[in-house]
Amino acid sequence: MRYTQYLLPTLKENPADAEVISHQLMMRAGMIRKVAAGIYSYLPFGLRSIRKMEQIVREEMDRAGAIECLMPMANPAELWQESGRWEKYGKELLRFKDRKETEFCMGPTHEEVVTDIIRNTVKSYKQLPLNLYQIQTKFRDEIRPRFGLMRGREFIMKDAYSFDLDDEGAAASYQKMYQAYRNIFQRCGLKFRSVEADSGAIGGSSSHEFMVLAESGEDAIVSCSGCEYAANVEKAEVLPPQAVEVVNGEPTKVETPECRSIEEVAEFLQRPSAQLVKTLIVETDQGACVAVLLRGDHELNEIKLSHVLGCDQIALADDDLVRKVTGAPVGYLGPLGMKLKVVADQALQGMSNFVVGANQVDSHFTGVNLGDFKVEQFADLRQAIVGDPCPRCAGGKFEIWRGIEVGHVFNLGTKYSEAMNATVLDDQGKARALVMGCYGIGIGRTVAAAIEQNHDENGMFLPLPLAPFQALVLIINPKDDTVREAAEAIYQALLDLGVEVLLDDRDERPGIKFKDADLVGIPLRITVGARSLKEGNVELKQRASGELQMLSVDAVAQRVRQLVSAALAAE
Repeated sequence: MRYTQYLLPTLKENPADAEVISHQLMMRAGMIRKVAAGIYSYLPFGLRSIRKMEQIVREEMDRAGAIECLMPMANPAELWQESGRWEKYGKELLRFKDRKETEFCMGPTHEEVVTDIIRNTVKSYKQLPLNLYQIQTKFRDEIRPRFGLMRGREFIMKDAYSFDLDDEGAAASYQKMYQAYRNIFQRCGLKFRSVEADSGAIGGSSSHEFMVLAESGEDAIVSCSGCEYAANVEKAEVLPPQAVEVVNGEPTKVETPECRSIEEVAEFLQRPSAQLVKTLIVETDQGACVAVLLRGDHELNEIKLSHVLGCDQIALADDDLVRKVTGAPVGYLGPLGMKLKVVADQALQGMSNFVVGANQVDSHFTGVNLGDFKVEQFADLRQAIVGDPCPRCAGGKFEIWRGIEVGHVFNLGTKYSEAMNATVLDDQGKARALVMGCYGIGIGRTVAAAIEQNHDENGMFLPLPLAPFQALVLIINPKDDTVREAAEAIYQALLDLGVEVLLDDRDERPGIKFKDADLVGIPLRITVGARSLKEGNVELKQRASGELQMLSVDAVAQRVRQLVSAALAAE
């Protein structure tokens, strides 16, 4: 492909609304253009990366036994009403009516549609297992679309759905998809972690997220220094404390003037925050209020707490509600005499002689032990932190990373098949609800995450498997016949070897060409100029490492082909 015949509109400056690196660079490198909030056109350069990502996904999904199909973007409301999600999904579900006043939605995901397909076509256990996948445009009406392809409203997604007769078969299907996902992100050349995750609105009994590691990642994840255990912080397990010797004490009220926060109380009493216990009041979505106890230096994990309380959502009570249900002011709450249900993080089982609020302004109790008040339940309620011991191996400690979620696998169980009556006959002729799994990958989001992980101050350098082109031939002066003819010969040799190559044949200053080359980040750059040609050589530069090599005109194409082959073989 020749630059002068290609649409590659680069920008010198970052667009005003581009907040993250991938959004800035995808706009500046001519990969995407904004149409509306959270909606983008993929220009030719960006689409090449998208298609490469799709091809890797297709190959690994096919290898895992999944079958490609294509379902409509417009979904009838009746299917979503059957599953119960028409009412529950929320405002992200874009609803509309056709000319006959029939209600539809733009599919953000396709559990309902695929379940309807299977219930109408699969009748016997002999037709199982089945796994259908598609690569298709989705729409979610995000309240605040941002970060380019990271959090758009319209986006390209690969979603797959497995159907099995029983839990054992579903576990096998889940494992196949889990391994396929690992293969996909390894082939993309990305640094990633597969982490245990919460199932969220999709539902189901277990799930894993696939996180591309990047400093700009929205999500915090933990991984073990000694084994492969990794989890989203919302899911990370924390081991219970070891047994401790109880230090006998007696609750003693002390004055703590104007000390409301853990830090202020710890400093005033000259006690480490780990010897303080804070009391939080939370309100469940059923309207109940509960007192939650945590060690002073720990933070509440609201998802863990909601699971323990058996509710979908919780919220910290505001000051007025706290005073109404406890009679005490925020900042001085404590469990002694608490009339609400009390649940406590398991870390308190390793504490004695600690400090709590006295339910009175400017007062706290010291010398408190667990026997001084009633706890209805101890559980793992806190966020994991650096240095926590691994729950799966001996000696490993937690490390914290930032990650960008690019894939998610769920074990759905019978959540949708029971609601929509999707059954098959087993070998005894008995109707059985199908056991399902669902598996998603954000195609454009993965390309954007790759840029977040692979860039410098000059531009991007996508891993070769995702790069729009593998090589760039840059002509210093296309008006010089000798230079142009040498560049054309190298360009043709690369094409003959099957290398995806862009020829920069523009009549522009060298500085502009070099800046554009660094910006768009094509992995291998061959610079053809009069000075090096006098010695029969050209310059080969590897964008990611910056490594330079002088090679003869006759040898450079073969060298490029070797580098490309080695990078693709490393997939």
